[in-house]
Amino acid sequence: MNTKRVIVALDSDNLKNTLKIAKKIKSEVYAFKIGYEFFFNFGINGYNQLSKISPKIFLDLKLHDIPNTVKKGIFAIKKLKPILTTIHISGGDEMMKASVLKKGTTKVLGVSILTSLDKSQCMKYYNNKNISMLVKKMVKQAKNIGLDGIVCSPKEIKLVRKEVGENFIIVTPGIRPVNRNIFKDDQKRVLTPSKAIKYGADLVVIGRPITEASDPLQTIKEINKTL
Repeated sequence: MNTKRVIVALDSDNLKNTLKIAKKIKSEVYAFKIGYEFFFNFGINGYNQLSKISPKIFLDLKLHDIPNTVKKGIFAIKKLKPILTTIHISGGDEMMKASVLKKGTTKVLGVSILTSLDKSQCMKYYNNKNISMLVKKMVKQAKNIGLDGIVCSPKEIKLVRKEVGENFIIVTPGIRPVNRNIFKDDQKRVLTPSKAIKYGADLVVIGRPITEASDPLQTIKEINKTL
């Protein structure tokens, strides 16, 4: 594993500013994450501009559709050569199987329970408020089918690592540095970077605490020191 463990999320509607930040902090990150906002605003052109700054891109589009559609989507994504991409585990067994295309270097991660969901939301939409039980069931099936790893809340890292062992990638969003008020946020299940790594995450995703900081480079350097 690279000694750098932070993936910086670059969702933005300002390409010029985003690329400026990427250039400034690229030496301190493991990779950059592109999600809906960036990709739908700037498309493949924006992706290519970022890849010239850093070829290590996590294209986080969370595919969730019928198996054939997902298979074709993954095939198209792999042409862009991101190091990571995502699908929703809740799409079911056949959809996950359709995403397992071995050709190429892009690794496919399964998204378990979104970090914005709390117990009441899980009860409402999954008919189960035991988030740990839901995640455990999802990750077990994702590994059995052949996905490369999982995206899960930091609160479930220990459980997931125990379930899947060492040879399975755990990427963890919902990460907030200790100097941020983690309780006033749209992420419900959060943790500091150092604790997430300590609990067994391979990589942590951090966005706004870095990209919206007055000095993004100094901010990520300080985070890296804690790891």
